[in-house]
Amino acid sequence: MNADNLLQTIDLCRYYRRGEHQIRALDHIDLSLRRGELLAVVGSSGSGKSTLLNLMAGLDTPTSGRVVIGGRALGEMSRRELSAFRAGRIGMVFQSFNLLPHLSALRNVELALYFTSAAKRERRKMAGEMLERLGLGERLHHLPGELSGGEQQRVAMARALIKKPEIVYADEPTGNLDFDNATQLGKLLADLNSHGLTVVIATHDLTLAQQIGHRRIHLRYGCLIDDPDFHPEEVAS
Repeated sequence: MNADNLLQTIDLCRYYRRGEHQIRALDHIDLSLRRGELLAVVGSSGSGKSTLLNLMAGLDTPTSGRVVIGGRALGEMSRRELSAFRAGRIGMVFQSFNLLPHLSALRNVELALYFTSAAKRERRKMAGEMLERLGLGERLHHLPGELSGGEQQRVAMARALIKKPEIVYADEPTGNLDFDNATQLGKLLADLNSHGLTVVIATHDLTLAQQIGHRRIHLRYGCLIDDPDFHPEEVAS
């Protein structure tokens, strides 16, 4: 694998059965991602964007093909190894925020560090600092229901970033936001990327993808329309 590449997918497929029909959610995807890149995966609903992100994050298992991150194939890891890999190196941000409604913003972020070696006081300090960095220093003790959609998404972003991941996947992160909050989140992702974070964002919003992405790829019915930067001869067998 090219030393500049953090991630590659090789002939990646994900098929489902629906009655007598086979659904090709993702069909023979070859893709490369460089360290420090911001990649926008664009496509309409049902194009395979979420399926691709879930496979690249190790949240789903491919029907065939491989996902390689940092030289390690996710499919060759045990379940315990994969869980540890995700916990330490991958951050996820979802459209629906996925915050626990009975916990404050601070506790929601702190929870991401629960299985680390950090002591409780240190976890809380780190969570508070991350929320302050994202402009939520005055909202630490508010419940999700007391926050705006944009604020909830920033809490979700803080939760993904608190572990200092190697790569962050954002699946339609602006889907539940109004224009102003979506613009702010796009700028936040671009700023984080400018400081070295590798980001993959799946979105149907072409304007957002054009504004923040270093590179765009298009999915249509599970197929990759074009990715001129992938060179399969560079992938170690």
